[in-house]
Amino acid sequence: MEKVAAVFGSTGLVGNQLIHLLSDNKNYIKVLAYMRKPVSNLPVKIISTELTDSFAIPADVDDVYVCIGTTMRKAGSKEAFQKVDFELVRSVAQRAKDAGVKRLLVVSSIGANVDSSNFYLRTKGQMEEAVKQLGFTLCGIVRPSLLLGKRDEFRFGEKLGVFFYKLFGFIFVGPLRKYRGIYAVDVAKSMVMLALSSTGAITVESNVLKQMSDVYKS
Repeated sequence: MEKVAAVFGSTGLVGNQLIHLLSDNKNYIKVLAYMRKPVSNLPVKIISTELTDSFAIPADVDDVYVCIGTTMRKAGSKEAFQKVDFELVRSVAQRAKDAGVKRLLVVSSIGANVDSSNFYLRTKGQMEEAVKQLGFTLCGIVRPSLLLGKRDEFRFGEKLGVFFYKLFGFIFVGPLRKYRGIYAVDVAKSMVMLALSSTGAITVESNVLKQMSDVYKS
């Protein structure tokens, strides 16, 4: 296969891992990384854009990976959070559909549920339902638990979560296994595997993502 991929949210934990994996994967001949501020020394073509009404996805793109997300603290309000984690993700997905993209891969969250009483998880659930309705050949939704890895930005809640996970990680067995922390590179590997081997609307929980990453081959 000689495919073209586009990555949105490529400066985040999962997105950054993705652009390196995709650039090394023999199935892809070109990788486009959409970002507001260009970063040097990346092994992909950088498309600098604010993701406003002016951005476009080229017609030769086969797979779109969406790793867009913020936090309630960084967004500053529920409305601002929803604009990023729901409206912006939905907008990218719609642009992908309009461009003829066949496969969409999206990072969501463990526990996402459109009926949840938790605003964060409800928003993620609403996003999932919106992108699934667009009818991609593959709509792969991954639901990682606590993301592990080194971020460029400081997230207090995430740092606290990592601390307690390392302290009490031994309790995440059996039914709780899907709540174990997972490294961003493992999430990225599983997304690439989904894009290369799956069809339909698929939702994959964190523990299965780790199993998939363990057999990843580039």
